[in-house]
Amino acid sequence: MIYPVFSNFASPFSFSRLCAVLPQILLLADKGKKDQEIAEWIDVTTGTVQRIRKRYATAGLASALEEKARSGRPVEIKAETRAKITALACTNAPAGRARWTLRLLANKAVELEFTESISHQSVDNILKKTN
Repeated sequence: MIYPVFSNFASPFSFSRLCAVLPQILLLADKGKKDQEIAEWIDVTTGTVQRIRKRYATAGLASALEEKARSGRPVEIKAETRAKITALACTNAPAGRARWTLRLLANKAVELEFTESISHQSVDNILKKTN
């Protein structure tokens, strides 16, 4: 359950669900609720509740209510290469083929020196993101 005062934050058009959950965790903790109760009430893991409570205790309210930026995995395939692969997929299939396959696209991208190597799964991911 989301407290009414925070319900406007849970809208997909405003803040993320996490931004709405963080203050709820602290409010329920302030009311004396146990980590397990809070986790079940808000539908998060007990680890999330413990992490937020610990951040609040060690670094204060501002730190507990903000998520630090996450670096994530760096992009290995440049935007230019992605665009070339997408454009290649829009061309006519090779002679003798009705359509491009992911493996054919991957092999052709290497042959045309768009990239040194690329898997058919990576080609699939590139094409999924363009739809």
